[in-house]
Amino acid sequence: MSTRTVLQILLLSAIWGVSFLLIRIAGESFPPLWIAVMRSGLGGLLLWTVLLLQGKRPAARQHLPYLLLVGLFNNAIPFTCFAWGEQVVPSNTASVLNATTPIWTLLIGLAVTRKGTRGNVLAGVALGFAGVVMVVLHQSNGAVADVPRAMFLRGVALISCGALGYAIASVIAKAKLQGVDPMVIAASQLGSAFLMVTPLAFAGPMPSHIRAATLGAAAVLGFAGSGIAYLLFFHVLSTSSATHAVAVTYLLPLWGVFWGFVAHEPIGVWTFAGVVVTIAGLALMNLRPKPAAA
Repeated sequence: MSTRTVLQILLLSAIWGVSFLLIRIAGESFPPLWIAVMRSGLGGLLLWTVLLLQGKRPAARQHLPYLLLVGLFNNAIPFTCFAWGEQVVPSNTASVLNATTPIWTLLIGLAVTRKGTRGNVLAGVALGFAGVVMVVLHQSNGAVADVPRAMFLRGVALISCGALGYAIASVIAKAKLQGVDPMVIAASQLGSAFLMVTPLAFAGPMPSHIRAATLGAAAVLGFAGSGIAYLLFFHVLSTSSATHAVAVTYLLPLWGVFWGFVAHEPIGVWTFAGVVVTIAGLALMNLRPKPAAA
């Protein structure tokens, strides 16, 4: 892996890692559905602009139903669930819960294909979930001040639903959107998510007490977290292997905890330990056996 690729992966993971903190800040003024509207709208605007400048065409008509499903599960539901859950769950904990996405993706894939798997994969799944449980239990046992345990666990459940949505969208895209330009998929799913959540946002609570900090957080979340990050991710995929791009998954919890620490969120030893265990589980899950000697 070249130095340039390493720096790009670090930048990408830092952008996605700070998104959890930006969600929490934007949530001080914007209801969850409005955060989803701004994320999908601003990110989609950037990606569609790039697509048009590159002269690329939209997806074929037969792909539209699956693009709508991917937009629902990969953007509309997770964007709303993360914003809703982070009303009571610290951003660093949300980043660790987000790390369960590849685990859910694997389990759903196994359920669909009904294929067997290696022992190290199952051990990695168990270890990854154990790390997440460590973080959640530590936070629910009083690390989060002024938040009742029941409300905290409800927030954890909402964020977990968002991570599960990412996994479902990944399985759908892999099964039904093979051969479609990834940039077209990203722009289409953000656009469809925007159309889904906008009517619901106007029907619900409206933004209030908007400040420069909350508006800026929402704008950066949309343009950078849902726009520039996609462009950077696809660039890494085109210039490097998919295995290298997976490294972003390992770094996200670390960045999430780092940005949470910068924002003075409650972070204890058990949180750090849980992050290490979670990352170890993800690494073990993705470990490939060495080819047999000739």
